[in-house]
Amino acid sequence: MHHPEVNAKSVIRQTAHAARHATAVGLAAELQASRADTLAAFAAIERSLEDRPVPQRATLNPPLWELGHIGWFQEFWIGRNPERRLGACADPEAPRRDGVRTGADALYDSGRVAHASRWSLALPDAAGTRADLAAQLDATLSLLGEAAGDDASLYFFRLALLHEDMHHEAAQYMAHSLGLPRDERRWRAQPLADACTQIALEAGPRRLGSGSEGFAFDNEQGEHTVTLPATEIDSRVLRWAEYLPFVEAGGHAQPGWWSPAGRAWLAAQRPVAPRYLRRDDGAWQQSNGGHWRALDLALPACHLTFFEAEAWCRWAGRRLPTEAQWERAALERPEAFAWGEVWEWTASEFTPYPGFVAHPYRDYSAPWFGTRPVLRGASFMTQPRLRHPRYRNFFMADRNDVAAGFRTCRLSVAQASSALR
Repeated sequence: MHHPEVNAKSVIRQTAHAARHATAVGLAAELQASRADTLAAFAAIERSLEDRPVPQRATLNPPLWELGHIGWFQEFWIGRNPERRLGACADPEAPRRDGVRTGADALYDSGRVAHASRWSLALPDAAGTRADLAAQLDATLSLLGEAAGDDASLYFFRLALLHEDMHHEAAQYMAHSLGLPRDERRWRAQPLADACTQIALEAGPRRLGSGSEGFAFDNEQGEHTVTLPATEIDSRVLRWAEYLPFVEAGGHAQPGWWSPAGRAWLAAQRPVAPRYLRRDDGAWQQSNGGHWRALDLALPACHLTFFEAEAWCRWAGRRLPTEAQWERAALERPEAFAWGEVWEWTASEFTPYPGFVAHPYRDYSAPWFGTRPVLRGASFMTQPRLRHPRYRNFFMADRNDVAAGFRTCRLSVAQASSALR
């Protein structure tokens, strides 16, 4: 018998594979679908804010700037890129002509426009920005129709598609962090099954890194073999039912469970519970769309920092998996390894694979190596096109606006002995 939930998740993962190998015809449809979601998310935020400004925070951007940046990025790397046919071998500094809007680079280039300045830029209004995006997409689709159809000629079209999907998820984070309504079911967390079993992984080699066919981000490339020890890994991520006992035991007030960096975060933020949770009359509640509602304990534990995941593991006598262990389980045991509910913190630092070569979009990976942990998987806010088992996400360890949680692994004998001392 086929389980409907398993089949649905299989279709989602096939969507991610298809996006990375999409033909020109497929890309045209996906680019238009992504744009429809982008505009719908912006319209919902626009209606909810009612001209109220978005506060200036490191984790936010003005919605109008985000919208303009999406169109600018697509045009910069496709319509204005004289070397777009070269794909990952293109020169990012190749001279470019003006696009739909003269001077757009000074407004929307995220690598050169300081984050704090984005609130004071003289941006086009919403109607003008939408018109720019429509003209940019029309030009993109026209050029896509002329593309040769090989991986190099389609590289920037695939990049622009997945980049827009990333910003759609960022819009979901923004709406949630500002307490705006998010009523569309497909971008909301769903309860998890009760059973969490242990998947045994034998010691042995694992091949990491994407091959040369289709699209891959630069940080995914560089095929290499690693030797992994035997372990057992959770079949799913933690639910609130499993995480909250740590909170109720005063885990956020007990520095012994936390790393030095985690203790510094505790001292600075003084949290008593994870973000978006509170206890009222003995019951746990969760903030959703600006309203407090009873917490469903079957939902995945979410909006946790890396430090909160790490501390729970110490408290429970477990550990976070490395990204290689996560990927191995996802690819070798897909029938047992459930993922895609939340982004999952791993024990791995975001570093380049051997032989790393930066792709033309230089700001994507290299500036962040060595500064943050890797997250694997996807979240309920993630577009299906991004839900790929080799995708390496990366955020600062203190981020809790992101829909991130975790699963755990069994401690090794050496780790278990050390924990007892």
